[in-house]
Amino acid sequence: MKKISRRNFNNTLAKSITGVTLAANVPFACATTTKKKKLGIALVGLGRYSTYQLAPALQNAEHCYLAGIVTGTPEKEEIWASKYNIAKENIYNYENFDKIKNNDNIDVIYVVLPNSMHADFSIRAAKAGKHAICEKPMAINVEECDAIIAACNKNKVKLGIGYRLHSEPYTQEIKRFVKEKTFGNIRYITADAGYYSNTEPKQWRLDKKLSGGGALMNMGVYAIQSIIYGTGENPISVTAQEFSTRPEYFKDTDETITAQFEFKSGLVGTIMTSHNVSANRLHAKCDNGWYELDPASTYIPLAGRTSNGELNFKQESQQKLQMDDFAKHILFDTPNLVPGEMGKRDMIIVEAIYKSIAEGGKKQSLDFTANYGFGG
Repeated sequence: MKKISRRNFNNTLAKSITGVTLAANVPFACATTTKKKKLGIALVGLGRYSTYQLAPALQNAEHCYLAGIVTGTPEKEEIWASKYNIAKENIYNYENFDKIKNNDNIDVIYVVLPNSMHADFSIRAAKAGKHAICEKPMAINVEECDAIIAACNKNKVKLGIGYRLHSEPYTQEIKRFVKEKTFGNIRYITADAGYYSNTEPKQWRLDKKLSGGGALMNMGVYAIQSIIYGTGENPISVTAQEFSTRPEYFKDTDETITAQFEFKSGLVGTIMTSHNVSANRLHAKCDNGWYELDPASTYIPLAGRTSNGELNFKQESQQKLQMDDFAKHILFDTPNLVPGEMGKRDMIIVEAIYKSIAEGGKKQSLDFTANYGFGG
């Protein structure tokens, strides 16, 4: 499969920021989607996130709805069919998944599986002619990100990453502060994202073959996202360290990671991510004040404040907003807030962090020379 060059990657991502769609010069693979008022979404993987967040959100979405499911657990088929009135012909398992290409009721496939399965099912979705949403992190390495992007481009379908926060108002307000320099130039930014894991030692997130990594791959991408949209810049270098205080529990994956970033403008930033510490905050110091979100990446409620006072926005399902935004991108050619290139960028950073740790904290250069990848 042909890989995307770094130059093409940069150009494509830059276009997404200026409001040009990622596949602006090609027709939709599913021509019927342009005539529909609402798009049918099939959830692949019916774990907790699909069960308690995505499926309920789709009941209230304006531009999309729950049309189908893909599960490896036969018992769930009847439960979900009954609860959400899903037709039998819209229910698939992992073996017959590829037959979904013949189902005009399904327009979008949302891959909600362990990280190691993201690339396989996102690529198969593209080959089936379906638009794809790939849950974060996009894949377990940059090579897989390239393969997903290439497959979607080849099959002329749209690709989004499950970064729900770009569609919610608190995050959008931080991005506005950055764009308008509401508090002047940013001098320092820090972001923490983690939780205390103690009850499920056999969960797939602690199995590196399934997860690709530990806290960094799970919560760390939130912290990476935060310092990027919170500054409007991509970092140019990173130095990182790993800590473990419970090696008997975290046998296969990273427990806690800290990283320090440098940006071209001269500002610096830090992140901390952990499966052993509850943390959820973004804070930025500027010339003329400060802003923060705390919590910054939970579902709801989020909370924010600045040196001028509290932030107060209506809060609703972030997943509903996210999926509606992607549906509008397909139906009305609005900007893709979370393109695949953004997921690839974050995986480049993740790999650099792991490399820095492996090399004893050595600084790693990041090949980002333009302001792109912030969504919206």
